[in-house]
Amino acid sequence: MRPRVLSGRSATAAVLAVVAVLATGCGGGAGGGSAEPAAAPAASAAGYPVTVTDCAGAGTTFTGPPRRIVTSNASSLEMLLELGVGDRVVGTGFPPGKGTMPAQFADQAARVPVLGQAVIPKEKLLGSGADLYIDTFAHVAGMGAMGDVPTDQEFAAAGIRHVYLKSTACATQLKGPQQDLSTVEADIRNLGAVTGSSAKAGELIAGMEQTVGQVRTALKGVAADQRPSYFFFDFDAGTKQPNAVCDKQVANAVITLAGARNVFGDCDGAFKPVSWEQVVAANPDWIQLGVRDKGSAAANQQAFDAAEQFLKDFPATKGLAAVQQGHFVRITSELTTIAGVRDADTVRRIAAVIHPDLVKG
Repeated sequence: MRPRVLSGRSATAAVLAVVAVLATGCGGGAGGGSAEPAAAPAASAAGYPVTVTDCAGAGTTFTGPPRRIVTSNASSLEMLLELGVGDRVVGTGFPPGKGTMPAQFADQAARVPVLGQAVIPKEKLLGSGADLYIDTFAHVAGMGAMGDVPTDQEFAAAGIRHVYLKSTACATQLKGPQQDLSTVEADIRNLGAVTGSSAKAGELIAGMEQTVGQVRTALKGVAADQRPSYFFFDFDAGTKQPNAVCDKQVANAVITLAGARNVFGDCDGAFKPVSWEQVVAANPDWIQLGVRDKGSAAANQQAFDAAEQFLKDFPATKGLAAVQQGHFVRITSELTTIAGVRDADTVRRIAAVIHPDLVKG
């Protein structure tokens, strides 16, 4: 993800917002160390070599499946668990918070060694023994304060191949907005090819397309100008200045597919600090209470309640129609802004709230 250059406070806010939302929580997982991965399956002559490209189009070739994988955060970790190759993950940064992983993967995810509660320190990553590093982030100006990123030469010297999730790391280089889940599906397909789990990747993608297809069919009679406007309120990013989801963020695709119009879908990029005056001027029909998963249903409801109460009490927003009518969507941030298989389910969940007569939850 190589966004346009911001300056001063805007750059800092944007970088912190990107990292905070992509982190998917900083709990869970044991600290440090490396786990012994299960033996990787033998490379199939038909399946390899496999070449994947980075954000600039440079290729990385695999002649066989990786055996020791490190993930930059819980997003790429979850993809590998979904693909059935989580036993090859020997470390992660930004570990999943308690309760944020699908239940069937929670125990396995908790056993993955944590190499960094945030960005993995350079020395620890290079010394991890990994042969593959999956990067959800990008080399954004200002990220150096959070940890140095190894150079291509350093990755090569350590024997680590470096690949990116294009739906996030390369998102701001897309020629147009993210309005569907094709980039997310491409990431799953690429990781499936790299790890020798292409068949499972195909199953996951087919399931996503079926779910989204059902929603699309249900909403086919809703004209574009009849779609309600929608604001993703990132409550945990702070209330002094809202942080908008822009056209290149995965959430823009989720909102669009769910039959809504992102009120900040005309801003170019992934995230952007905006003013409350802009939110009020947009006057959204629906507001998503974007709190990060707290680890339990009870804790999440408490966080949703706090976000809703803020909007009801805050002078700038208490008069908005959505606030007055109680048009709130209670879905955690990770399920909306993080690239993954569950994005399709979030499309259906949002659609069921804002189009209850057409889409069933």
